Amino acid sequence: MSESHTGDNLAEALRSSLQEWSLDERKLACITTDNGANIVAVVRKLGWQRLSCFGHNLHLAVTNALKTEKDRTARAMGLCRTLVTTFSQSWQKKRKLQKEQTELNLPQQCLVLDCPTRWGTTQKMIERVLEQTPAIKRVLDDRRSQHLIPTWQDVEVLESVNAALKKVADYTDALSSEKTVTASSVKPVLQLLSEDLLLPTKEDTELTRNLKMKMTGVLEDKYNAPATQRLLAKASFADPRYKDINPVDDVKDALLEEMLAVPEERRDDGDGAMRASTAGEGEGASAPAPAPKKINLADLLGKRKAKVFAGGSPRFAL
Repeated sequence: MSESHTGDNLAEALRSSLQEWSLDERKLACITTDNGANIVAVVRKLGWQRLSCFGHNLHLAVTNALKTEKDRTARAMGLCRTLVTTFSQSWQKKRKLQKEQTELNLPQQCLVLDCPTRWGTTQKMIERVLEQTPAIKRVLDDRRSQHLIPTWQDVEVLESVNAALKKVADYTDALSSEKTVTASSVKPVLQLLSEDLLLPTKEDTELTRNLKMKMTGVLEDKYNAPATQRLLAKASFADPRYKDINPVDDVKDALLEEMLAVPEERRDDGDGAMRASTAGEGEGASAPAPAPKKINLADLLGKRKAKVFAGGSPRFAL
């Protein structure tokens, strides 16, 4: 929108979008936004149910966790960025790196720089530096460059950070789809993260444990409002994939009560409009080539299916 993003202008734009798409505001279940103060205020003013973006919240969880441990991670993280810059600005070092990668049987990959607004790039940068450390040491083994070689303390810090971030690396993309419903997956994923992936273990270093606990705390805080909890519980209950995850009778009763309260004239399924809009699609045209399969929530959650403790009781089951 070209106008200033004031509360009134945003409210008008949102209502105009509903009218443009012939959407009934009374059927609006919720709206997903980031945590910007202006959009949060607008949604509250409109009286709509708001669900904060999971990808945005996950980014905040990771960045806030790293900030709390900045004193312990600043040197190692800064060294990673310096290494990426050093190799990207020197074709000689790039060539030497490729040679050492071949001799050490390492993947032929360049170092990658992180982006402040994409936390996943930070994890990729750290993981790539750790992977290529043997080759990096050989390339920088001279008087002018030896100060750039990661020390064992740097490596230990990077390994600890990577151990925490790698656990959640796939979930930003999987829960940021534009073509599939993902609201029903938020509650199961939060449960998976807090009870499994981000649960501190005996093998974790102190730094890894601190990062995991901070990330879990931020995510839980973003979704702890009672109205949000009810919305997520209803969405998960209505999704057949999660029918066995913490089924609660009052969720079922609340959904039945809401459905029975819908007036007769509003009880249409909308299939007619969908059939009309899709009629004739694909006729006379060749089928497009299938897109490469991307990792999805079914893949991620399926890997945890029927996971059990050593004692045999289920920890997280679908």
